Amino acid sequence: MIELVLLTGFLGAGKTTLVKNMIEEYKDQKLGVIVNEFGNVNVDAALIKKNGIEMAALSNGSIFCACIKDKFVDSLIEMSILDIKYLFIEASGLADPANMTQILEGISAKTNGNYHYRGAICIADGENFLELYDLLPAIHNQLECSSAVVINKGDLMEPCSLGEILEKIHQVNPEAPSFVTSFCRLDIKEIIDGLETRATDDKETSNTLESKPKTFLLTGEEPLPYEKLTGFLEEIAGETYRIKGFAETDRGTFEISCVGKNINLNNWKEKIEATQIVVISCAGIKMVSILSKGIEKHLKGIVHF
Repeated sequence: MIELVLLTGFLGAGKTTLVKNMIEEYKDQKLGVIVNEFGNVNVDAALIKKNGIEMAALSNGSIFCACIKDKFVDSLIEMSILDIKYLFIEASGLADPANMTQILEGISAKTNGNYHYRGAICIADGENFLELYDLLPAIHNQLECSSAVVINKGDLMEPCSLGEILEKIHQVNPEAPSFVTSFCRLDIKEIIDGLETRATDDKETSNTLESKPKTFLLTGEEPLPYEKLTGFLEEIAGETYRIKGFAETDRGTFEISCVGKNINLNNWKEKIEATQIVVISCAGIKMVSILSKGIEKHLKGIVHF
């Protein structure tokens, strides 16, 4: 029997950090990981990839949406016959997992009932939660379907915000225990051992082709001037949900991770073939204009999309 744990949480909340911590905590177990991204480049899979772990990377949509749900189902069926003890699924940031139990029930005959669904852990972005909650229905739906909630970025929260965040979470899901942390540092084994699948009403997911966020892939073949790259990111970041990727610069290779106006560039030691930056936004035509102007100003002739 494979213990299956789903991780949800808005873009940049810390899901990938938690998955990496989970892999380290369960390093003595045989593990499988499914990583889902809205963009067509799976940045998180590159961050998590590790020898000895069975991995599937599903990109360009939500695993709960018709756009790639078939690939998700195929991955679950393929993973069900592997010699693994745990399967961790990192859903994309705008995923609505309302139909997770339906999916597992629908494939039970093909998986020989080999999955024990422990439940979903929702990672809430403590720094941006209150600003985003009323704007994005996906955050409400992720909380509603969760068996436990991790409030991350505790070090960046205003003290008065925690009580309000806890109150909103309790209103949506009074049964799920909440844990406050920074950098997703917590006793994840204790949380997983205590998970209980919530008995929620079967619902259809709100993830549809029509509601799918807009993603843009920026690429470049030659090293970018570091200062111009940061100037570009500072100009566009506030108009996006999330920016992530890898960039080759005149100061070395960097992993890019931006949530709202918060911009982080981390040194990356592995070789990359080219700069690839994924931008996720709710805007379509407007974002095209913003990106075009930003590239024209900072990275003209070096980056394109």
